[in-house]
Amino acid sequence: MSEGRIYNFSAGPAVLPEEVLREAADEMMNYRGCGMSVMEMSHRSKMFEDIINEAEQDLRDLMGIPDNYKVLFLQGGASQQFAAIPMNLMKNGVADYIVTGQWAKKAYQEACKYGKANKIASSEDKTFSYIPDCSDLPISEDADYVYICENNTIYGTKFKELPNTKGKILVSDVSSCFLSEPIDVTKYGIVYGGVQKNIGPAGMVISIIREDLITDDVLPGTPTMLKFKTQADADSLYNTPNCYCIYMCGKVFKWIKKMGGLQAMKEHNEKKAKILYDFLDSSKMFRGTVEKKDRSLMNVPFVIGDDELEKKFIAESKAAGLENLKGHRTVGGMRASIYNAMPIEGVEALVAFMKKFEEENS
Repeated sequence: MSEGRIYNFSAGPAVLPEEVLREAADEMMNYRGCGMSVMEMSHRSKMFEDIINEAEQDLRDLMGIPDNYKVLFLQGGASQQFAAIPMNLMKNGVADYIVTGQWAKKAYQEACKYGKANKIASSEDKTFSYIPDCSDLPISEDADYVYICENNTIYGTKFKELPNTKGKILVSDVSSCFLSEPIDVTKYGIVYGGVQKNIGPAGMVISIIREDLITDDVLPGTPTMLKFKTQADADSLYNTPNCYCIYMCGKVFKWIKKMGGLQAMKEHNEKKAKILYDFLDSSKMFRGTVEKKDRSLMNVPFVIGDDELEKKFIAESKAAGLENLKGHRTVGGMRASIYNAMPIEGVEALVAFMKKFEEENS
């Protein structure tokens, strides 16, 4: 860890690889001899065209994205897609939602504005601490798609198996597990995520959409900017995109390639998560809040069960250079987000601190 840097366990905007930040700093004033920063560059220039094309190609290589899927770099974050998805896909006006956390719930509530959204499974009964069995769900006959949030940032749960959609299109928000492990893109109609957790700075969503779902047949009143076809036809350049964010994401894609790709990333993430979960399972003071089979590799919520001690833990951990361990305001407790760029030393430092805190406060 470089001097002056802390271990940042924030859920997003989150930790970025140090070498990527250094590279961006080196190029800040003068990108590859052009005499200006990428922040100042026209999105219509040949130089930026190379940046966006290279970023897309690297992402396609990493994820094995087939040719019949479009990659779109969009503004408005994942939350804007909560509306764009029903506007573009609700041909029959029906969609099925599996609600496993705050963001899936918000997506479901948004979809209710545009058609008949059915909540076909939920884990709200136990504060979203598990993933429901999705092997035989009451999928609606006329559903246009089935929607999930694959990794739940706030509650620390993850779908280990995709739901059986009985032939319906699967749409998945992967914001907090994006590029953390290999996935089979062909199993999805749309897989999308905000980049500010695992890939880049805040301000963008990447959406990977099967081409047959990109049509002019959208809900009446759909804004031009929210039509997938508008964005796809213009190769994400219909208006000025988030140029600097695309550039930074491109650097992170290259870093992941250098680290060995998504399989290597998965092994690295499993190793880090194991250190933390093993400690939580053996601790007398701290406990994880998620059913073991559904634990996320990315977001690890845990509690002490004593408000005063938790406040003390958060204050002392911050003083020790372990930042952003406070749980989400809706659930309290603590949460460590250990995305791709969190080094294993960061997790080891956290566990060492937790051991010491337990000894001093038990």
